[in-house]
This record gives sequence, structure tokens and C-alpha cells, in this order.
Amino acid sequence: MRRQFPASLATTIVAAAALSGCIPAAPHPEAPAPVRPSPRPAPPPPAPRPVLGSDWRDWPLTPGDWRYQRTAQGSTAMFGTGGVTRLTLICDPRTRQIRLGRPASVAGSVTIRTSSTTKIVTAQAVAAGAEIALGANDPLLDAMAFSRGRFTIEQQGQVPLVIPAYAEIGRVIEDCRG
Repeated sequence: MRRQFPASLATTIVAAAALSGCIPAAPHPEAPAPVRPSPRPAPPPPAPRPVLGSDWRDWPLTPGDWRYQRTAQGSTAMFGTGGVTRLTLICDPRTRQIRLGRPASVAGSVTIRTSSTTKIVTAQAVAAGAEIALGANDPLLDAMAFSRGRFTIEQQGQVPLVIPAYAEIGRVIEDCRG
């Protein structure tokens, strides 16, 4: 019989006990009870953008930029950002009218303010929102095109649009006038 050293004997016993599962393992913490998420309320609708000050000429511009497009059916200028159109000007050369469209808007009174005039017009419901039809020679169109830097489109219950008066507006007007 072979004689083992006490240190290696102790090591052998500990190894055998560990392999046999006799050494108690460290206690596992209890798994916490599953937490059931409470239903979240629907997020509130976005608040209308606060209008800063009483003078509309000091209000911040609505984010976006103008895009102009000319087709065989007329010309269009669209204002918006990130694929979201906020305002369109469409020339219909057959009727010599310019339609101002505001997607996701409603029919009713609309106030248009420029640096030279303020006019209340009526918007009609269309499939994509609301639309205002103006004759190509309507002075309001010139006031919008030549307003000092901006004009507004305001309607009850809607966020006011503060639109920069860029050249695309004048291009659509001139296309419609011929």
C-alpha cells in the first residue's frame, strides 16, 4: 500500500467531496417575483407651440424650407421639413387660381398676416386638410411674396405657421399669372 502525504490526502478528500456534491454550495438568492408593468397612459397630445410676445413679427419661424416644382399641370411650392409638408401653394393655370393648402388642418376662418396687410379668408375642407383658393391677381399673394421676411397663417385650434417669404412663393404666382 502506498502512503500519501497529509496535504495531498486533504486535497483528494476535498476534491472528491466537491465532485460528489457534498459540499454545500453558496445559497442562491431567491429570484424576485416578476414585476407586472402597469399600463402606461397614452402620451398627451403635443402642446401648441407657445407664441412668444404679442408681435407676430417676433415669433420664431416654423422649421422647414421651401421646395419648388414645375410640371405640365402647373407649379407647386411646398414648405416643410423632414418629409412633413406644412404649407403648399399650387398654381392651376386653367382656372388661374392659386390654392394654399395646409395638410391636417380644418375648414374655417384663417388669418393671414403679412408686413403690409392682414386678411381673413375661408378655408374649405379637402381630402388632405384645408385649402384656400385665391385668384392669381389677388393682392394678398403679392403681400405674402413681398412680406418683410415672414408671414403667418393662423387658425383657431391650430399651431400658427410662421413662414419665411422666400422666392418660391413669387415663382408660383408668376407662373399662374402667365
